[in-house]
Amino acid sequence: MNIAKRNFDAVIVGAGGAGMRAAVQLAEAGMKTAVLSKVFPTRSHTVAAQGGVSASLGNSEPDNWHWHMYDTVKGSDWLGDQDAIEFMCKKAVEVVVELEHYGMPFDRLDNGKIYQRPFGGHLSHFGEGKPVRRACAAADRTGHAMLHALYQRNVRANTQFFVEWMALDLLRGVDGRVLGVIAMEMETGEITVFQAKATLFASGGSGRIYYSSTNAFINTGDGLGMAARAGIPLEDMEFWQFHPTGVAGAGVLITEGVRGEGGILRNSSGEAFMERYAPNAKDLASRDVVSRAMVTEINEGRGCGPNKDHVLLDITHLDPKVILSRLPGIREISIQFAGVDPIKAPIPVVPTCHYQMGGVPTNYHGEVVVGGQRVEGFYAAGEVACASVHGANRLGTNSLLDLLVFGKSSGESMIEFIKSEPSALPDVPQSEIDRSLARVNRLDTQTNGANVDEARLAMQRTMQAHAGVFRFKDLLSEGVSKILEIEKQVVQTEIKDKSKVWNTARIEALELENLIEVAKATMISADARTESRGAHVRDDALDTPETPNGRDDVNWLKHTLWYRDGNRLDYKAVNLKPLTVETVALKKRTY
Repeated sequence: MNIAKRNFDAVIVGAGGAGMRAAVQLAEAGMKTAVLSKVFPTRSHTVAAQGGVSASLGNSEPDNWHWHMYDTVKGSDWLGDQDAIEFMCKKAVEVVVELEHYGMPFDRLDNGKIYQRPFGGHLSHFGEGKPVRRACAAADRTGHAMLHALYQRNVRANTQFFVEWMALDLLRGVDGRVLGVIAMEMETGEITVFQAKATLFASGGSGRIYYSSTNAFINTGDGLGMAARAGIPLEDMEFWQFHPTGVAGAGVLITEGVRGEGGILRNSSGEAFMERYAPNAKDLASRDVVSRAMVTEINEGRGCGPNKDHVLLDITHLDPKVILSRLPGIREISIQFAGVDPIKAPIPVVPTCHYQMGGVPTNYHGEVVVGGQRVEGFYAAGEVACASVHGANRLGTNSLLDLLVFGKSSGESMIEFIKSEPSALPDVPQSEIDRSLARVNRLDTQTNGANVDEARLAMQRTMQAHAGVFRFKDLLSEGVSKILEIEKQVVQTEIKDKSKVWNTARIEALELENLIEVAKATMISADARTESRGAHVRDDALDTPETPNGRDDVNWLKHTLWYRDGNRLDYKAVNLKPLTVETVALKKRTY
């Protein structure tokens, strides 16, 4: 096969918030930048973010980045790296103001300042005070507005977009440095090598490993699959956030902003049950706490509906004008997917897989780091990366902040690296190209193989049953065996359509090869971590004074690293030392 080659200063895989923010930085600095995306940039999954982007602007009440940092460390259950968390919280105001200057249409207060709403886990006075208004919002369509603002800025900067292209594999030189990616144009099936001095993965999350997910169908862990096949470990993949409020039966997201505006969770007897689980923060406790409370209510028989399998999110007590102005999209979603007008009746909700805290290991400069060493020419930002600012559990609205801060910082790091590089790039080894072509060619020749849809469904149901909101020792070890069996099907899937043009069957088979890597990393890492921490809760972890809430800091205050080769696990220390302030000391996490 004759493979076309194209050269750039920088190649970015993914055109969501992180990818487009990095592209702005690079293109405005005069770098020849290519952005590859499976969908049109403004259809990237960042578009689904509803509630807001966190920044301690203090527009409605006193706030500062020190409080934001404390809340983020506490939210992470102390697994977050405190240097990266300080960096993110400190930079928050700067990146939000920059975004505003790009044309982001934030809602406004009467005095003209950006409107902010409270969100779960964001509190004043180092967790001792009341919920603080920190989420900068554009109604309930914040991600949508952000993507459009960033896309327009990229058009202005002449960023080159390759729309409806799927990156297949990461290309590495003989010395281990990253030389770009090999990608397929979805319309024609043609394959091209995109060679670059610097490569950024901003390909988003992998929530489609689960059966019930708020994630779009495009969230298939492509960046993680490519990184794993190229020998890069995946960090902290046992930590998955289940969003408390997915529409029951549909999984579509109902933003935490609904509770920020005053929404109340109720069980079958109409009780506002969060007071029992989080007496201080109540409905605005962190997401893992709220999700577990909801599942406990359902498991103990206080669920709603004929099957008692969900709870209710009640905003009927709010002024309809507030709902129509601050939550118009949520009303639309509720009517369309739940058949309920939230002005008149509560919304049926259930916890749904939402966000991966783990990913490709990076530092706060966006540089990929393995074994303490930087991988030359390789960067990652956004949900695909693990900086690790979210640790074991992410606070709401910190994801959009993560995109902006680390999209920008990775862009800055790439500019510095590109300027230091000689103009001529080393050749991509033919073995790297052949390795990728072999995966595609297998699909053209495979006979008597497994069905892609059936293998994917088996994986999703296994993940849902064995690594959900609560995790059980025996189910996890059984889940490892099942996932490894399913992998045997995935490596010999068969597609009936062998054509080149718009072959979605081929794309789905290639996506499944990425998903199974994420599923393996998740299940194996979760099985090995015998404590409870953040979103990862084990039934066999004891709550004692030495292990508060089942968290074992003596043995498990460390990051997991999963290597594809032999499904090997390694560990590295959590960075408890911030950049300029004192360490946020370990304590029991309660709300």
